[in-house]
Amino acid sequence: MTPRVYRDPRGLFLETYHAQKYRDAGIAATFVQDNLSRSVRGTLRGLHAQRQRPQGKLIRVVEGEIFDVAVDIRRGSPTFARWVGVCLSGENFRQCYVPPGFAHGFCVLSDSAVVEYKCTDFYDPSDELGMIWNDPDIGVAWPMPEPILSIRDGSAPRLRDVLEMLPVYGEEARDG
Repeated sequence: MTPRVYRDPRGLFLETYHAQKYRDAGIAATFVQDNLSRSVRGTLRGLHAQRQRPQGKLIRVVEGEIFDVAVDIRRGSPTFARWVGVCLSGENFRQCYVPPGFAHGFCVLSDSAVVEYKCTDFYDPSDELGMIWNDPDIGVAWPMPEPILSIRDGSAPRLRDVLEMLPVYGEEARDG
């Protein structure tokens, strides 16, 4: 989604979230947690998900620019292992909703980026699931070939190695 931005000589104003507008657009999620991350150019975070309590995420960039990715990891889904990517920035104000049952990741295209996201379920470190960022079975076309990775993200398993842990299409957590 791209919110409406009101500009005048003083600066700008925009709504970053309006429950009814999102419901009208088909996103009836109830958000329970907000997160913020700051990262430097070349950082890649992901691909992350949760097993038993999948999170929906509404992502926006406060400052800088990222390439944001969502991967369908729901076993049995007609779009299983397919991904979508979008550029989000503090200039374009676009937002991306990643539904429960999808893995999420992003890489930073600007000198730094501040990313804020709302979640539909609480983060649970014991429920976390990761997949390697460059898994050939997924084939994300990341805009940088040698990103900066955490040790955990750089050693994450391939999607095919965690199949039994993935949410099942139609059984993933419901929004709202």
